[in-house]
Amino acid sequence: MSLIKKRDPKQPWARVTWASRLPRSHILLAISLVLLVFMLPSCTRYLQRRQRKPDIAEVRKCAIESLQSDLSFLDTASPIGKSEFLDRRDRLARALVASEADAFILEPGYTFQYYGNISQGDWEPWEPEERPFLMVILPRISGGVVSAKTAYLAPHFEEGRVRMLGIPSREPELDIVIWEEHWDPYSTLLESRLFPGVGDRKPKIIIDEEMRDFIARGLANAGFQTQGLTPEVELVRQIKSPAEVEVLRAVNTGTVAAVRAMRPCLVVGLTEDEVRDILDASLLSIGFSLFFDIVLFEEDGALPHGGFVVGKKKLTEETMVVIDVGAHYLGYSSDICRSFFIDPTTKAKRTCFNPLSFFLDGMGFLPQPPRVPHVETELHAEKLKVWEIVLEAQTAAAAQFKWNNSAANVDLAARKVIENAGYGYGFTHRLGHGIGIKAHEFPYLNKWNTEVALQPGMTFTNEPGIYLEGKFGVRHEDVYLVRENDDAELLTGRRAIDPYNP
Repeated sequence: MSLIKKRDPKQPWARVTWASRLPRSHILLAISLVLLVFMLPSCTRYLQRRQRKPDIAEVRKCAIESLQSDLSFLDTASPIGKSEFLDRRDRLARALVASEADAFILEPGYTFQYYGNISQGDWEPWEPEERPFLMVILPRISGGVVSAKTAYLAPHFEEGRVRMLGIPSREPELDIVIWEEHWDPYSTLLESRLFPGVGDRKPKIIIDEEMRDFIARGLANAGFQTQGLTPEVELVRQIKSPAEVEVLRAVNTGTVAAVRAMRPCLVVGLTEDEVRDILDASLLSIGFSLFFDIVLFEEDGALPHGGFVVGKKKLTEETMVVIDVGAHYLGYSSDICRSFFIDPTTKAKRTCFNPLSFFLDGMGFLPQPPRVPHVETELHAEKLKVWEIVLEAQTAAAAQFKWNNSAANVDLAARKVIENAGYGYGFTHRLGHGIGIKAHEFPYLNKWNTEVALQPGMTFTNEPGIYLEGKFGVRHEDVYLVRENDDAELLTGRRAIDPYNP
């Protein structure tokens, strides 16, 4: 049979072209190859979403670039200056006078960082060990003015390293009481120049809540009268200075921004652990240090803080994602939570030439991922409903951050909304807590804490949640500053808007 097509005698004007001589299947193949060469580059995101195995490197790059496109949240934050550390000790000295205490004693930890600018990382080469290294802050009164006298108890052989720490001081050199290893360090402190003329009276000292038991017992056995933190002493750390507020604003807004920047980059098939690692990389890329990062999908989100069995569940378009994450920046903590869905595949398709994707689909050239239909199922509808209830509860609680209002009332405002919606059984924890150098600080927002009155300068998390075992969980967490005669100020940039815009 001849492959050359003859002219139709009825259509003598018709041209015989090379295309007319080819089978139709060959023509379609040629067209598809041309389209593939010229149009496929515009479909990168679409193809990525359709791959069975997500391109983690590409998702991480997308998240980091999106976050770094606007770092204005860091502009107003600066390291805490020397004068502020000295002012903190003076405020503490006045609190000690009000508490009728002779001194406040602490060892390396968060409180030491607050008063001495010495973080755990600075002390880590030594670690808090069996040899006590203590900061001693005493009130001194001169001309009716109360100020702080700061001294230190340290092993003799460590004296040089203590002086190298660069602890802020008004004195040319740090005042260090040294002890030899064959001495009792606690008796050495009691008999030192710091406690002259006490006679038979036991000096009354307030010990920090982070102090280890053997040191507290050693001080008591040596002859000190020890007691825990008083409300006056606790209030010193609870009231944040303007400089502290700006650092808290930066680290909390930045942590929310990292989650928000990452969300549009997430694709079907990623695991909880992979999303956690991507978010960690984003936070590190802007100079934050990692603290905690809990990523939970679907029914895992009904465990407010996760567990040892989570991490492997895979992301779908119907997954309710709960991310509870905290980071550190300039010595201060973030603690935020967002609950959301990823973008549906149809939204990603808009970045690709639709006829091409349809054609390639039909030819079987594209891999087919497992599909979860985006339909208004009963479960999906409940997720949307719960998401809105939790947001309404957070709004109600935020309105209660008022000067002299009780910590209990803030919790009760959120709890009432959730209970009235029929989900009171699913709100299983307190509403929130103070936040500063530590992510969890006193006061705590729970319905029994009726004795604590909110004061201007206090900062709190506001984090209502609903957790439905075997189904999903939702939590919204933002940070607020209590202000004098005004509504509380949001320190996380902006709140969530909807499940696709957290």
